[in-house]
Amino acid sequence: MSEASASHAADRRELTAAQRNAVAELLRVSPVADELGRRFAAAGHELHLVGGSVRDALLGRLGNDLDFCTDAHPDETLRIVKGWAEAIWETGREFGTIGCRRDGLLLEITTYRAEAYDQVSRNPVVEYGTSLTDDLRRRDFTVNAMAVSLPEHRFTDPYGGLDDLAAKVIRTPGTPRESFGDDPLRMLRAARFAAQLRFAVHPDVRVAMGEMAADLDRITAERIRDEFTKLLCGADPITGLRLLVDTGLAERFLPELTGLKLTIDEHAQHKDVYEHTLTVVSNAMALESDGCDFVLRMAALMHDAGKPATKAVGSDGRVSFHHHEVVGARLTKARMKAMRYSKDVTAQVTKLVGLHLRFYGYGRGEWTDSAVRRYVTDAGDLLTRLHKLTRSDCTTRNRRKAAALAADYDALEERIARIAAEEDLARVRPDLDGNAIMELLGVPPGPVVGQAWKHLKELRLERGPLDRDEAEAELLRWARDQGVTS
Repeated sequence: MSEASASHAADRRELTAAQRNAVAELLRVSPVADELGRRFAAAGHELHLVGGSVRDALLGRLGNDLDFCTDAHPDETLRIVKGWAEAIWETGREFGTIGCRRDGLLLEITTYRAEAYDQVSRNPVVEYGTSLTDDLRRRDFTVNAMAVSLPEHRFTDPYGGLDDLAAKVIRTPGTPRESFGDDPLRMLRAARFAAQLRFAVHPDVRVAMGEMAADLDRITAERIRDEFTKLLCGADPITGLRLLVDTGLAERFLPELTGLKLTIDEHAQHKDVYEHTLTVVSNAMALESDGCDFVLRMAALMHDAGKPATKAVGSDGRVSFHHHEVVGARLTKARMKAMRYSKDVTAQVTKLVGLHLRFYGYGRGEWTDSAVRRYVTDAGDLLTRLHKLTRSDCTTRNRRKAAALAADYDALEERIARIAAEEDLARVRPDLDGNAIMELLGVPPGPVVGQAWKHLKELRLERGPLDRDEAEAELLRWARDQGVTS
């Protein structure tokens, strides 16, 4: 048997296994799905399980969220599911979608549609379609353009989605330009599926992504954010990130990533920052303990974002990036704000970027216990993530240097644990609270109390816990120096 024939036979065996998976998965949800199909048929309408639901059934990973399409319009769909569904929502009604819940399954039922963007606004113009085949053609990729008709379980695959699923290829039902013209977000979604499913993007699709990258500007920041988050949390985000950069899509919404492709000087006096960054993301993923940690991955991606702006070449030809963590934190905050991430998530990622260099210097024996306390206090509840980010940032190929850095960080973590056992590092606070300060100084609430509190906290960080007499003596000494009279 030739190599090509053997490969084809293997693909067919994979398809057979996929079909067996699909049967098992569909049997699990079929009582509800078939019952719903019979209700639509009784009302004179078609109902088909479609899109990601069919794809995931074939992959043996069908969840509890099911997508259907129908020739019934939303008002008719509502009439069919009322009295049968346990709950109904109409938030997607203007796009032809009615949602409902039954027996623990979440069902979304969408009218056949002919959907396109008007090239001016950022919102889709929805027109209802008339056939299943046309509806499937307007879907993003062939692996999402398969359907199972209900209740008869007839399989429809007009665009070769099953073969593409076996070949692990992302391809569009029609031409890529037609698909991306309908919804430019599909270009970003192609990269996301490459990251999530570990599929290759068909060369024609890749070319169109590069040629039409500017069309992504028509899409709202929120939709881009959601797709990018899924990409970064995929099983293989590095493939997706490379695709974004190579096609120019990253330049449209995350130019800092493209900007990391700095020209390396002739003496190779600094690392390839782009490749280093992708390695740091991979390293960070390896340290995750319970699924995707978006904050950690995003901090890893952005930790060197400030290097292009701070690159300098000294008289000896060596390259430096002084204060790139400060500039990077500022750029990260601005970029995540533009992408409409929440203030809380933005603040966490920004803080990690700003702190990621703090560790360096510890191995030279320069850190006092005070420095360790400040490190822990400044990191706050991000300390565990900071540990992971700092360890991930070590990408040197010099084994001796890598081992030394790892040993230094082990020592720092051990030292943190030792000091934490002696002191409450998780809540470093002054040894006197506001009430005690006011009572001892004889002052009312106001700025003086805050200044005294801050002074005592600095002492706490510098010297560790003080006993009550020491704390009071230090407060009174400060008050005298500041001209505060009791």
